[in-house]
Amino acid sequence: MSIEIRNISKTFGQFPALRGVDLDVPTGELVALLGPSGSGKTTLLRILAGLEQPDPGSGSIRFHGQDVAAYKAAERGVGFVFQHYALFRHMTVFENIAFGLRVRPWRQRPSRQEIRERVTRLLQLIQLEPLARRYPAQLSGGQRQRVALARALAVEPRVLLLDEPFGALDAKVRQDLRRWLRRLHDEIQVTSVFVTHDQEEALEVANRVVVMNQGRIEQTGAPDEVFHHPANEFVMNFLGNVNVFQGRVEGNRTFFGPMPVEDAHPLSFSARMAARGFVRPHELELARSANGHPCFPARVAHVNAAGPQVKIELIAGDGERVDVEMAQDRYQQLRLARGEQVFVTPRNMKVFVEDYQI
Repeated sequence: MSIEIRNISKTFGQFPALRGVDLDVPTGELVALLGPSGSGKTTLLRILAGLEQPDPGSGSIRFHGQDVAAYKAAERGVGFVFQHYALFRHMTVFENIAFGLRVRPWRQRPSRQEIRERVTRLLQLIQLEPLARRYPAQLSGGQRQRVALARALAVEPRVLLLDEPFGALDAKVRQDLRRWLRRLHDEIQVTSVFVTHDQEEALEVANRVVVMNQGRIEQTGAPDEVFHHPANEFVMNFLGNVNVFQGRVEGNRTFFGPMPVEDAHPLSFSARMAARGFVRPHELELARSANGHPCFPARVAHVNAAGPQVKIELIAGDGERVDVEMAQDRYQQLRLARGEQVFVTPRNMKVFVEDYQI
């Protein structure tokens, strides 16, 4: 079931939550709507579900070519999973999953045997068959979220929508459920859209990531595309940790302090202009002496060697903090001490002038 969104806007009072959003979701794709609070991602999801209405005359929403803008939520064939489960506390796991089937009009309602068979298959799918007779209070957070997902799937939705599905869970459970959701989607192949503010979650789970900011889509692409080839400064800054260096462009050369960027860019600017360089912590190389490449001096302020990556905090000559990550074997070679001077060489720096990447 494909989704086509065209020129959708939504205003709450004087606040524009969505500003002319266009988006295509191909059949069977798992798409993440990613962005900070207030970016419009949950509003867009609720409009897809029919829980909110777009501004009058603002655009169209089509499911597989069919305009559903005038349809109520119950008529759209959408399954919705909320962040806080919304399970019925007085019902067992089995009855929670069966609820959407039992409340259908009697002409559309499956037989009791069909309901039992469908719910049993879903319990097997979410790996909770032994817990069918338990109540939500007797389950862990991760188990409750799986039950909520099974309940949404029981009605065989055309589209599955998930609003921060793992936001209420601790880090380890979130990680396990992310992998489980990815495997589940590969098996059932239902067109799915989920909202998250967790960059790691979006990049790990989704086929495609939609980065939103202030009611607009900043970039859409595969996870590796949006991470390694950001469309603008916001996307670069939002997706993971990044160091920002203030510099200048002169002609067709870019400088950060006295340090030039190694690769000259093809654009030439007639006037000196401010530039910003973005480098992720793992793309900074450290050495005890200058190695002939453009570099700048800094002093080691703190070292955190716990974990697979060693995290090092530096203080540059201008007083700015610089974060570096390196592999354990490289750290063992250097054995850096607090207060020691090092030379920092950026690799793969992304340079933007007035939000245009050069």
